[in-house]
Amino acid sequence: MKFFIDSADINEIKDLADSGLLDGVTTNPSLIKKQLDKTGGDFLELIADICKIIDGPVSAEVAALDFDTMLKEAEKLANIASNIAVKLPLTPAGLKTCKILSQKGIMVNVTLCFSAAQALLAAKAGATFISPFVGRLDDLSQDGLQLIEDIVDIYEQYPNFTTEVLVASIRNPNHIVESAKMGAHVATIPPNVIRQLYSHPLTDKGLATFVADWEKTGQSILAA
Repeated sequence: MKFFIDSADINEIKDLADSGLLDGVTTNPSLIKKQLDKTGGDFLELIADICKIIDGPVSAEVAALDFDTMLKEAEKLANIASNIAVKLPLTPAGLKTCKILSQKGIMVNVTLCFSAAQALLAAKAGATFISPFVGRLDDLSQDGLQLIEDIVDIYEQYPNFTTEVLVASIRNPNHIVESAKMGAHVATIPPNVIRQLYSHPLTDKGLATFVADWEKTGQSILAA
C-alpha cells in the first residue's frame, strides 16, 4: 500500500518525507486555507513547493464547479509540475474534465466519493485515483470500510480498469490496516495518524527495559 500524506503543511511534509514513508501528497481547499492562514503566500507557489519535496503524485484541487472554468483551472494546475494529480469533484462536470485530462496523460484524483456507483463512473472516465471518504461515512453511522471493500471488489472484476483506490478521510490506524487487507492501493493519511502507526505500548515497554539493562552494563557502543 502506498502512503500519501493528507496535508498542505510544508514542515509536516518535509519531516515525514525524510522518513522515507511517503509516496505522495493530497491537499484540498480546506487544508490549503489552513496552511495559508498560518504562513500567507500564494496557493500555486505552495503547491509548487510541495511538488519539489515529493517525487510522487501531489493532488491539487480545482475550485470551479462549471465545466469550462474547471477545465481551465485543471490545465493550469497540471502545468505546475509533472507530478501534479488534478483533483476533481465527483460531478458530471468533474467526470467530463477527468476524461479529457486522462486522455492527455494527466493524473486525476476524483474526490468526494461516497458510493460504489460513483467509483464505477470514475474508473470509466479514466481517473488515476478514486478517493472514497471512509471517516465521513462512519460519522453518519454508515460503514466506510465496506465501501472500500465494494470498490476494490468491483475494480478487480475488470482488468481494463487502471484506477487506484485511494482511501481518504482516515481517522485512525484501523482504517489503514483494514483497507490494506482489502487490497486498497493507497491511503492518504493525516500526519498525526501516520505517527500513531509507530505506537504500541509493548514497544515502549520493551525499549525501556532494554535501555535500563544496557545502562547497567556501564558500556558504550561508540566507545568500543
